[in-house]
Amino acid sequence: MSINYYEENNIGFIEFNQDDSKVNILTVQALQELTLIVARLHKAAALKAVVFISKKSDVFIAGADIKEIEGINDPSNGEAKSKAGQEIFNAIEDLKPPTIAVIDGVALGGGCELALACQYRLATFNPKARIGLPEVTLGILPGFGGTYRLPRLIGLPEGLKMILGGKPVDTPKALRLGLVDRLVTSNGLERHLNEFIDDVCNKKIPVDKYSRRTIKGLAVFQEKSFIGQRIVFQRATQDVLKTTKGFYPAPLKALHVIRQNFYMNDRAKGLALESQAFGQLATTAISKNLIRVFYLAEKYRKLGVPDTEGLVSKAMTKCGIVGAGVMGGGIAQLFSYMDIWVRLKDIHYDALALGLKSAAKLYRDAVKRRRLKAHEAIVKMGKIASTIDYTGFRNTDIVIEAVVEDMDIKRKVFRELNSCVNEQTILATNTSALSVSELAKITKDPSKVIGLHFFNPVHKMPLVEVITTPQTSKETLASVLALVKRLGKTPILVKDSCGFLVNRILLGYLNEAGRIWEEGADIATIDKIMTDFGMPMGPLTLCDEIGLDIGIKVLRILADGLGERFKPVAIFEKAYTEGFLGKKSGKGFYLLDRRSLVKTKQSNLLNTTECLQRMVYPMINEAARCLEERIVDDPGAVDVGMIFGTGFPAFRGGLLRYADSLGISHIVAGLRQLQDKWRAARFAPANYLIKLHNEQRGFYS
Repeated sequence: MSINYYEENNIGFIEFNQDDSKVNILTVQALQELTLIVARLHKAAALKAVVFISKKSDVFIAGADIKEIEGINDPSNGEAKSKAGQEIFNAIEDLKPPTIAVIDGVALGGGCELALACQYRLATFNPKARIGLPEVTLGILPGFGGTYRLPRLIGLPEGLKMILGGKPVDTPKALRLGLVDRLVTSNGLERHLNEFIDDVCNKKIPVDKYSRRTIKGLAVFQEKSFIGQRIVFQRATQDVLKTTKGFYPAPLKALHVIRQNFYMNDRAKGLALESQAFGQLATTAISKNLIRVFYLAEKYRKLGVPDTEGLVSKAMTKCGIVGAGVMGGGIAQLFSYMDIWVRLKDIHYDALALGLKSAAKLYRDAVKRRRLKAHEAIVKMGKIASTIDYTGFRNTDIVIEAVVEDMDIKRKVFRELNSCVNEQTILATNTSALSVSELAKITKDPSKVIGLHFFNPVHKMPLVEVITTPQTSKETLASVLALVKRLGKTPILVKDSCGFLVNRILLGYLNEAGRIWEEGADIATIDKIMTDFGMPMGPLTLCDEIGLDIGIKVLRILADGLGERFKPVAIFEKAYTEGFLGKKSGKGFYLLDRRSLVKTKQSNLLNTTECLQRMVYPMINEAARCLEERIVDDPGAVDVGMIFGTGFPAFRGGLLRYADSLGISHIVAGLRQLQDKWRAARFAPANYLIKLHNEQRGFYS
């Protein structure tokens, strides 16, 4: 039994407590149980109120069962599942006693929609509480009445923003929006609930849930006038197309449904549009891929270390960071944001000033976006101290080296750290390509050394590569994984090797784009090929963002360690020599006089399909080599790394899921054709790919 019903003092309580689960999920069985309980309430004697509450800590209802959604293969089946949920929520909305949802944790998807069906919503200040409709992130739309109820409850502009963006809100914002009626503390919740019920029964809160908000100013025009509503819909359409570039159908479909049902007073007709659209979206390949990506993300967010049961992770309260550049400053801000004290070191006061300035800017932005209050930002910024020596490093739990990508300089830092930290301090390097094992050799205790490769910008990029050496202890690894998860990042475990995983795959792609440019193709055309494929930006734009100096340096490291296929193309070397480094130098591929470097040969005859294959197939090939070499132990790690580390389009399911969709035999044949045409060994299919081809299976088979 996952739902319990009982009565106290003439109040009915519907209590969610799913067996053998940390969260409550609206499975088919749970909805059937709920249907029976609500049906009884429609026939029962009058109650003062009906309360929907969870017995789980920090969770109201986490949503519908994603496995059941994943199993929908026919639009009519999806439509029927949606209608089943709508019917029970309609029955809740139509109950005669006042209905109250008590939200003391996450209320997402179907959980949010259940709360919307209630007449009142009481929430707590629980910092883990989030309320929202994230369905579009799974390639579907809210199917239990969310598109109909939410815009009516909180207004069209904010309703569209929540549904089309898929981002949940915390409870203080939910109160501002009118999504909840009152906020109380979790402590004494029973007393607060009784007071709330008394206020409901005494009509101190308006009965009509759709008329409680007070709107004024621009909101009146946007919500009450047809012209204002039309402008809101137009802007929402523009924002969706700008954000999704048309690759994700769910937000556009949701917008279409809301545009129609917002003007329908007939609830049944409005919900029928929603359920039909839900069924159509749930069967798409894009939805299936996004659900697979969701599973992968959940798996790696919870990543642990095998055979470490009983190991206590080292508590991280103090961190030292060596190097106050872009990465060092970003890492310092991230750690202080999570209330970890930071000691930021560099050899120059000017460098320290820049690092502190970049951290302060991130905090100002957080205040502007209302993620923090001004005093909270000041307190967190105050957790970063700066120094030009190693004062205070003796007390650190972890030190992260984030100096320039130069092995000699990194060795010097690690030698200095030997005498500046305590015996329990973990030493981490933020290198993007250099050997962690080489650095471990010069430390007193190699078991305490690990790689922590953050991606730039640190506050936005969700991925962290955790690089282990043969000497890294399980205690060190477990502690660092716990830290990464505490920081809100998604870790992947990578074996120490040249370039690790993401950069090894990415740099070959960028280098091939350079070759195509060198052959005479227009840089804007090359970039468009990849943005049309779904990448967030083209490869040459990305080079401008990264900085060609960094790209050249990493390519040289890869060429030294892995061979000729990573040798920087001549045109990159020339652009680098002439100072065209990208944004950092004020001039890059999109600012330089391209003709001074290469003459256009045949851009009008460019074969875009072949160019796409030349850039994407080598990434698949390199990923296969990484699996063969056990750099990572699972194709899922590759896909998580490429999606969260490079922006590889999630709607394609990830790099290797995309390869499987094309067929491994197709990939192998394509690589061999490119190898023959260009007489280039870099296109030779990896042994791992050939093995998959011979066994007639895919990466995920």
